[in-house]
Amino acid sequence: MNWLQRQWQHLTLWHVVLLPPCILFWLASALRRSLYRAGLLRTVRLPVPVVVVGNISVGGTGKTPLVLWLADFLRQHGFRPGIISRGYGGGAGRVMPADAGCDPATVGDEPLLLAKKSGCPVWVGRDRVAAGEALLSAHPECNVLLSDDGLQHYRLGRDVEIAVVDAGRRFGNGLPLPAGPLREGVSRLRSVDAIVANGSSLLPGAPLRNEFEMQLEGRVFYNLCNPDRHVEAESLRGGRLHALAGIGNPRRFFTHLRGLGLEFEEHAFPDHCAYRPQDLRYDDADVLLMTEKDAVKCTKFADERYWVLAVNAVLPPVFGQMILQKLRDIDGR
Repeated sequence: MNWLQRQWQHLTLWHVVLLPPCILFWLASALRRSLYRAGLLRTVRLPVPVVVVGNISVGGTGKTPLVLWLADFLRQHGFRPGIISRGYGGGAGRVMPADAGCDPATVGDEPLLLAKKSGCPVWVGRDRVAAGEALLSAHPECNVLLSDDGLQHYRLGRDVEIAVVDAGRRFGNGLPLPAGPLREGVSRLRSVDAIVANGSSLLPGAPLRNEFEMQLEGRVFYNLCNPDRHVEAESLRGGRLHALAGIGNPRRFFTHLRGLGLEFEEHAFPDHCAYRPQDLRYDDADVLLMTEKDAVKCTKFADERYWVLAVNAVLPPVFGQMILQKLRDIDGR
């Protein structure tokens, strides 16, 4: 997948071969959305407001940190959020709760991370409507739902749409799948409530009308075997360091580590990689550095060399106020 994502960043002769399936995908995507808009396919409204956090491209853009930020922000302002997710990378398929004790191979790595960090009930399922209904049945106290991904899951009615864009990779070569990374055209961004640009503005000096910049900050690592042990980057310098990342954009993680002054050997894995002990057998390593998303899949076989970088999303206050206003407009507060 990493090789394919690199191809999606530019145009080559082999893209000509992919143009016919690319056009078919584009037409099918546009037709499906038009059928939902016209009411010929049914959209289901849940009894509480739904905030969808998604993207128009394949690959990680920073949705999970944003969902965690939203969950914490809404709780601070009197809401009781629940989180639903497809559970990509998990094998269950069926609707089920994800809690801190679940196997990532069953519920998926991102839902497990959300369950561990958010303090909110998290339910997974390919059918987001069924997942939302199950969550609300089990947790009637929840009065808002956050959908991790699902911008194209039009069966789920939504009240707020947030599209996250990796400002470094943007929209690749601008082509739809399979010739490029796009699930929908860039014009789709005109209809969302907010565009969150991860890393920097999409158009420096001239941000889009509904664009908000998000930064991921973190310089403290915790030990995977003993999460109460914390160190800053300075304490890790000088050893033999290896860094691994099985996320949508491994380069972003490695760049972040270098910004902390660390030197290491890097190992990029496919997004949602199901790690095995033999995949990480770096006998010369004093320290293995990883993301929190990777860490939830390494807990069972980790040793004291495994250190995890904790990151937090930082967004401008005006973004939070916009979300609050939209939710208050819905219930008349």
